[in-house]
Amino acid sequence: MLLNTTHNNKDNNKLINNLVGKPFSFLQIIKLKGIGSKRMIVDDVSPNMASILNTVSDTNYGNIELRPKGILIHITKGLKNFTWAIPYYKLVIYKTNGSSIHSNGKFIHFRNNKTFRENKKFFNKLMNEKVKFDEQYNFSPF
Repeated sequence: MLLNTTHNNKDNNKLINNLVGKPFSFLQIIKLKGIGSKRMIVDDVSPNMASILNTVSDTNYGNIELRPKGILIHITKGLKNFTWAIPYYKLVIYKTNGSSIHSNGKFIHFRNNKTFRENKKFFNKLMNEKVKFDEQYNFSPF
């Protein structure tokens, strides 16, 4: 779900909290040693998300925030802010010359550069949280 979060909107906050859970408490943030990634360069997005990128040759930046039941990807376009909420059960991550995050036929690709490599610990934490979430549901084919 892609939302314009430039201005604080109670309806948007309610949708996000229902989809990916309420933000972690202060103590949980300390236990997790942070819940946000550093700023990364957006290399490419799916055609149905092209409207959230800068049309001129400016660099597009994004960052990821962990939530109890999913993640939020924050993207800035000029003075506007957009948030893409992805629940863990729909999240797919590919590591191909950077990182590519997919969900519901949409994707965003982050460039492999210094800022991306600084987020290696964050992506490990993200994968651990996704595994913990998936372990709650026993998916046994047999």
